[in-house]
Amino acid sequence: MDKFLIIIIVIIILAGFLFWGFQSGFFAKIFSGPIKPIAIPKGIILFYGEGCPHCKDVEDFISQNKIEDKVKITRLEVWYNKSNQELLAQVVQKCGITASSVGVPFLYDGNGKCYMGEVDVPNFLKAQAGIQ
Repeated sequence: MDKFLIIIIVIIILAGFLFWGFQSGFFAKIFSGPIKPIAIPKGIILFYGEGCPHCKDVEDFISQNKIEDKVKITRLEVWYNKSNQELLAQVVQKCGITASSVGVPFLYDGNGKCYMGEVDVPNFLKAQAGIQ
């Protein structure tokens, strides 16, 4: 009886581990091989999250001040797009920022500098567009 109980407990633990591994993507990461770096687009990149209120404020600023008439911006959504999340991780590393302190809106200037938040991003864009 004791051996049977031990076998059942081991099976339950293994099943739990397998369930967790597939749900979390752990096995996909382990067996997919090394992650190939994604080419970072040239120029200014604005990383945002769909439904993010701070990102909406930055978008409103861009449209109200017609920033895109003067500055080309590539927008990449990161909350629901895994490849854009990986690209953001590369950019964050390039800027020397701790990944745990990153939020959106997040702007990469294309030259190794990063800006984050609804104050720093518009200030950078103002300077690029020549707005005082």
